[in-house]
Formats: sequence, C-alpha cells, structure tokens
Amino acid sequence: MNSRIASMDQFRGYTVAGMFLVNFIGGFASVHPVFAHHNNYCSYADTIMPQFFFAVGFALRLVLLRNIVSLGASMAYRKAIGRSFALLLLGIVVYQLDGSYAHWADLTWERFLENSFWRSSFQALVHIAVTSLWILPVAARSVRARVLWGVGSGLLHLVLSQWFWYDLLQQQRVIDGGPLGFLTWSLPTLAGTLAYDFVARPGRLLRWGGALMAAGYGLSSIHGWAPPPFWPPVTHSDMWTMSQRAGSLSYQMFATGFSLAIYAGFIWLVDRRSWRWGLFETLGQNALAGYLIHSMVADAVKPFAPKDSPLWWAMAMFGLYFLVTYRMVRFLNEHRLYLRL
Repeated sequence: MNSRIASMDQFRGYTVAGMFLVNFIGGFASVHPVFAHHNNYCSYADTIMPQFFFAVGFALRLVLLRNIVSLGASMAYRKAIGRSFALLLLGIVVYQLDGSYAHWADLTWERFLENSFWRSSFQALVHIAVTSLWILPVAARSVRARVLWGVGSGLLHLVLSQWFWYDLLQQQRVIDGGPLGFLTWSLPTLAGTLAYDFVARPGRLLRWGGALMAAGYGLSSIHGWAPPPFWPPVTHSDMWTMSQRAGSLSYQMFATGFSLAIYAGFIWLVDRRSWRWGLFETLGQNALAGYLIHSMVADAVKPFAPKDSPLWWAMAMFGLYFLVTYRMVRFLNEHRLYLRL
C-alpha cells in the first residue's frame, strides 16, 4: 500500500479544519453550544480529538509494518518509541507543567511530582505520545490481539474509575482524561489501526462504527435513557456520562464509532469517487504544523473578539484566523517543510 492514502489525507485535513473551527468559535455566547466542550455530553466539538487519535493509529500501523519489512522488527520498534518520546517532549514544552514556585524552599521533589502532571501537560500531543506507547505492543499484531487490547484497556479504565479515578479527576479538573486517559484514548487509536487493514472495505467500517456508537450511547444510559449525542443533558453527570474531560468509556466508544463512520464516508468519496478538496489536502499533509500554528494565530486574533461578540463579528474573526492559519500551513507545504514525528 502506498505511504500516502488520499482518503486519510482528506480525513485528517477535515479533522484539522474541525479543530480550527471548534477551538476558535466554541467560546462565543452567540455560537450554538454544540460547537463547544461541556464535559457532560458528546458535542460536535468532542468528536474532533478522537479523530486525531484515529488518524494516528492508522499511520502508526502503516509506518510500523513498513519499517518492520525494510529495517527489521527491532529497529522499527525503536524508531516508533523514539518518535513517541519526541512527541511527548514536544507536548511538555508546548503545554508546560502545572505549578509554580516562588521560593527555592518550595521546589521539592514531593511537590513537583504531586502537582506537575494533572492538567496542563496532559493535552493532545502528550496523550497521543503516551497512547502510542501503550498500544505499541499490539500495533503490528492481529485484529484479535488489537481488539482484546482495546477491550482490556477500556475495562481497566472502567474499574479504576469506579474505584477512585472518576472522583479524583473531577477533583483535579483534569483535561482530556488526565494521566490515565491513555486507557480510553486507546480505543480510537486502535480503531485507526483496524481501519488501515480494512481501508478497502468501507461498508465494514461503517457497520462497526454504527455498532460502537450504539454501544457508547447505551453505556451512557446505564442509569436511564440519556439524551442522544449532540443534545444537551438534563440530568447530572457521573462516570457513565459521555465526557471528554473524564475520557469516559461511553464517550470514547461513541467517538470511536463516529470516527469509523466518518472515515468510511471519506473512503467512498475520495478513494471510490476520486473527490478531492484542496483545503483538506493542504491541512491533512501537515497536520502537526497546523496544530502548532493555529493556537498562536488564535492568541493574536482573540483579543479583538470578545466572548459576547455578535455572531457576525465572531464569524468574521474566525474567517480571519482561519485564513491566516491556512496560508501559513500552505506556505510550509509549498516549500516542502513538513513537521512530522
């Protein structure tokens, strides 16, 4: 199989564009709440991050299998581990650690380890790095091995959440599942490895996606029927609620199924119907650069876009931010400057 698969480039580009959208407009009072994170149901904004993990899993299996053939298993795994640790380091530099120390006497190992890793550092790049390391033992193995690994990871997260983790993560107000989030972020990542195997069978991916979405919704309704995804809840939240903050199993199951279904659509449109959109191609081929650039551009534009702005101004500022970010990524692509790990 070619190292670049058009449907995955387009899917990844759609995901990057979706990230630009929700990360900018989600905070405006005039924008529909489905475009923001709420942590008590699965909004459209909550479907974006799992799609990055899905794409990472797809690429991880593609590169790992190719390197095993060309370099041998030992070197292939060493390169995969090295890339993950490089991404981990980049994430820590980008997000930084929690805590600050005004006095030398405050900086102790106990306080550093207790305070540093709860919230700021565990965001997308760090989660991707840790999750990639977690699933690496099965990334090149059989479908059965990967499915069992995913089931085991999800069940372990459920047991730990019931025991102590859900209450603790709420207390610490973690981001995207916190330090144990890799257990459930494994689901969309492993689904991406399976999509690589079945890229020629979008119908199967669509059926799997539908089953997982139904199972995720069913799990969220274990204490009574919950409002459907993308619909704000009317009840309290618990460990069964679809929540990106908690990285809950119900949320990850639904989001994984949603990713499978969306990608099946891209296979049909791109690989079968030869559909292409230059915007998605540009963003999909340099996704990491887009991720790093978009937050810097947002920091430059958002001071001129108050949260209570009318919708027309919010969308005008979004258009400016999107255009600048897109042009910067396109400039890098035109000069063959690709940021990849």
